[in-house]
Amino acid sequence: MLHRSHEPANYQCPFCELVNDQPFSQDNLCAPTDLIYQTDLVAAIMACDGFGNYGGHVMIIPTAHLEALYDLDEQTGAAIMRETKRVALAMKLAWNPEGTSTRQHNEPAGNQHVWHYHQHVFPRYADDELYRQLRHRVSIQDRASKAQQLRQALFSPEHPQPLVPENIVR
Repeated sequence: MLHRSHEPANYQCPFCELVNDQPFSQDNLCAPTDLIYQTDLVAAIMACDGFGNYGGHVMIIPTAHLEALYDLDEQTGAAIMRETKRVALAMKLAWNPEGTSTRQHNEPAGNQHVWHYHQHVFPRYADDELYRQLRHRVSIQDRASKAQQLRQALFSPEHPQPLVPENIVR
């Protein structure tokens, strides 16, 4: 095996608690309103942290507990990429950013902090300073508002690949 799990013993996964509608553990920074949508394989959720001058980015996560890129099967990996593109296009509709970026981290040295795979999708602006690592908390209210804006864009007839209700679990 080329990698090992870095998940601590008795780990309470915040993303699993969210997508499985479980009670949140004390350290879970997610809020129920962070869930934008969920399919059988993946979910799109608002991130609790912002970076740079703007708050509000999305993470695409598998609904199954998979720790890192190395653990993804082909079907889940393809679903993550499909929904990454769909969310980036929704950001363009909802927020009109100048661009988008994605990134994903594996293992502690790779800057992974939650032991559940997650693909970040960022709206980008010329002055956002995203890569300066200026991490800050985004309020639950701001995240809920942005999640609603993205939901509207995701189902919009203007979206080139809109979501359809029958593909959504919740």
